[in-house]
Amino acid sequence: MKKTWDSGCSSSDPANSTSQRHSYMRFTFGQSLATTSQTTASTFPYPIVVDSKDKTTSIIKETEPTPSVSLQELLLTPGQPTADVNKSKRQQGRLGGVNRKLRYLASRAPLFSSRAESNFDSPWRNMEWTEERKTSLMEMISSYRPSCEDVAQARVLLLGPVGSGKSSFISSVQSVFNGRVTNRAMVGSFASSFTKKLQTFSIRHQKRGDVTGLVLCDMMGLTTEGMSGLTLHDILSVIKGHVPEGHKFSPDQPVSSSETVGYVKRPSLQDKIHCVAFVVDASKVMTNATGLSITFKKLREHISDLGVHQVVLLTHVDQICSETAKDATNVYKSRIIQDMMKKTADLLGMSTSYIVPVKNYSSELDVDVNTDVLILSAVDHILQYADLYFQDSTPKNTGSKLDL
Repeated sequence: MKKTWDSGCSSSDPANSTSQRHSYMRFTFGQSLATTSQTTASTFPYPIVVDSKDKTTSIIKETEPTPSVSLQELLLTPGQPTADVNKSKRQQGRLGGVNRKLRYLASRAPLFSSRAESNFDSPWRNMEWTEERKTSLMEMISSYRPSCEDVAQARVLLLGPVGSGKSSFISSVQSVFNGRVTNRAMVGSFASSFTKKLQTFSIRHQKRGDVTGLVLCDMMGLTTEGMSGLTLHDILSVIKGHVPEGHKFSPDQPVSSSETVGYVKRPSLQDKIHCVAFVVDASKVMTNATGLSITFKKLREHISDLGVHQVVLLTHVDQICSETAKDATNVYKSRIIQDMMKKTADLLGMSTSYIVPVKNYSSELDVDVNTDVLILSAVDHILQYADLYFQDSTPKNTGSKLDL
């Protein structure tokens, strides 16, 4: 981080002495002036020069890049003047004037970050936000049955970092079908994974009382260091169908046929995972990029070798877009969410067409039609790829299973 102070005499008054020289402070906006959140940061590319004597501000475009420094850091650490400027009261007053000017600029921050925070006039994905659409999606999901006759329910494994919203998504899906917010899957807010065991949740239609053709599987979360507490072997064992429900994962005791109680030696197609949904927290995409990118791509490679399709649930989008937090219908008009989806695609090495944004129920007590539509659309997206597994696993005209 570099903050420079330059002294110079005013060209309009050559009689000015060194003590009458005024200072220029140059800096660039390296992050949004309105917020310290890295996920909503926007960059103002040109340096701003504040004249502490004349109280004027100008913007200069340079060919050479200028080091970035956050406004918050600059205000807390205003920098040191050059050696020929003493720390007299006059100079301290000038520093105060500069800081006042910086605070004034901070109050006008939306002028610099309005593009990143504003929405598109029209959505970049089409979505119908009506009660009729919600009912239609619920009917499709309730009546869904795997295309393979040997399988009664599609099993979907949720994989993601600790706190990414895996359990919250399961509870949110069940809340939609219950007509009220419920927390069927235990949701925690700890630094370590709250879920330690392999758990399965069949989604039920409350009014009908019947079970849908979908099972959501929850397991221990990944950490920022990668698969700490989980091994690649354990995850692949779950996908292959060897791990029984209720198995508690331990890094010291990986899944094995000899040590794991209830180990399934010859899993059927019903025991296996038919789709994997990676769950990624939109508000932490940038902070988790380094370690998790390697982990995700390694997982994708091995999971793809098993013939299992993968999708991505981008959760907590309401935490990076205030307009979406107020109204879920703004999700596909948001610039910041679209940009975060692209970054997530790069993180996992997959197309944005596999990614759907999700707003889970958390502090709400009642369900909302628009949020319901967004959650149900994510479930419908998952089921489409789960059914591709059955199509790929069941050769045409024979009906025989493909042993993976």
